[in-house]
Amino acid sequence: MAETIFSEMSRLALEHDAINLGQGFPDTPGPREVVDSAVAAMHKGWNQYPPAVGIASLRHAIADHQRRWYGLDVAADGGVVVCSGASEALSSAMTGLLRPGDEVIALEPYYDLYGATAALLGATLVPVRIHAPDYALDAAALRAAVTERTTMIVLNTPHNPTGAVLSRAELQSIADIAIEHDLVVLSDEVYEHLVFDDNVHVPIATLPGMFERTITVGSGGKTFSVTGWKIGWATGPSSLVEKVLGVKQWFSFAAGTPLQHGIATGLELPDDRLAHLGDDLARKRDLLTDGLRELGLEVFHSKATYFVTADVAPLGVTDSLEFCRSLPERVGVAAVPNQVFHASPEGVETQVRFACCKRDEILADALLRLRKL
Repeated sequence: MAETIFSEMSRLALEHDAINLGQGFPDTPGPREVVDSAVAAMHKGWNQYPPAVGIASLRHAIADHQRRWYGLDVAADGGVVVCSGASEALSSAMTGLLRPGDEVIALEPYYDLYGATAALLGATLVPVRIHAPDYALDAAALRAAVTERTTMIVLNTPHNPTGAVLSRAELQSIADIAIEHDLVVLSDEVYEHLVFDDNVHVPIATLPGMFERTITVGSGGKTFSVTGWKIGWATGPSSLVEKVLGVKQWFSFAAGTPLQHGIATGLELPDDRLAHLGDDLARKRDLLTDGLRELGLEVFHSKATYFVTADVAPLGVTDSLEFCRSLPERVGVAAVPNQVFHASPEGVETQVRFACCKRDEILADALLRLRKL
């Protein structure tokens, strides 16, 4: 279990006083109401252990959010568990449902936690690649990846690192396969409110026959730009959510009490506030995309998330991992090589992920530094 690429790039950024466009965290304080609510909770003395499942006000806010936005009937008692970040929700779900020898399918590129957790459990992650530039789902390849040992599909939409947003038709293809083979779907939807332009996020749990076989994972940290708070959750039928809680209670037991109060306040903000969370980020995506293209790079259009993917081959690069490891010292910018999100780097050797969730002046400075290349 080596150091993660995110830790490595952030460490190099600190060592060389580089702008960190590698790890996906914003550099803004988050909505004032959310922060004030957490601070108020601290002053009220709400600083002790909460229930392992999460405080009641946050669980009800999560359940109400799923109903308002997606029409999903999630029970606040039994259908929601609050975790120490979405990462804990994902790893707890996999730990609760996978056994040694099981196979779990994930769209590739994939968040590295999926593969690490599968390996720890003695399960096998089976990648199904989606390809640049459009990152469309190959339903035939997904179907071909299913074997008698397959028990789960890990779905990530909006997708990290590509910024893809799966269409309803693509999700239906996944649903058809899951139902046909009686598979559980673990749906990582942490960027659900950070969708750009006219793209629409559709939770797979809303499709016919899918709620009862889907664990949906969300993130207050991602939604409200407070990633260090590590407040995430899993929702779904009680029969699946209890598996998440059964494991999670032995990991962290509970997440920060006052921070849960803050996220509950955020989820109760007017819907139009949540609907526009991605607007400013879309503008930052454009700023970074345009700047990288001016440097001669091929940039793949990002429809969502914190990230933009570019091909650095025009700079003479042949290995993005080597390129990213040297970048902080060479020009004072950190980024992440996309090959670490793949089982094999073949075909993506020169792709790099850049985070656009920074202040405008930081992005401008980073682009200026990159011109040294």
